[in-house]
Amino acid sequence: MHTPNNAPTTAMDILGSAARIIAEKYINKNAFNNPDATKEFLTYKLAGYEREVFAVMMLDNQHQLIEFNELFFGTIDTAHVYPREVVKAVLAVNASAVIFAHNHPSGETEPSSADKQITKRLTDALGLIDVRVLDHIIIGRTPVSFAERGLL
Repeated sequence: MHTPNNAPTTAMDILGSAARIIAEKYINKNAFNNPDATKEFLTYKLAGYEREVFAVMMLDNQHQLIEFNELFFGTIDTAHVYPREVVKAVLAVNASAVIFAHNHPSGETEPSSADKQITKRLTDALGLIDVRVLDHIIIGRTPVSFAERGLL
């Protein structure tokens, strides 16, 4: 909820406002090639949730953000992700690259075997339509990048 002067009033409003400011800072600068900038943006977008949220940053061929889409909402420790829905969302905006992200409300960001498996399934599915997966970032106490860890 916003106050009459449009000032954010909840933690989620404040985090959302911060994410918009960060996104504007990086628009047209290919900043989403930089894992640190991407982790900063995603932290403001996803850190405030009390349940798992799986999101996709859809990028053009210059890695500029077309759309950020929170696709799946789960429970405190899991979110079901459907590759078909990810492919549909990517095709709808004609993205040529993506970055996956989800939060771990517990704060622990070590990738689980389920995280690795869904990343592989999504990468394989998007590979069939020539969409590159640049990274999968887990948001928690210390964000973890699959690309930086050599998991992609």
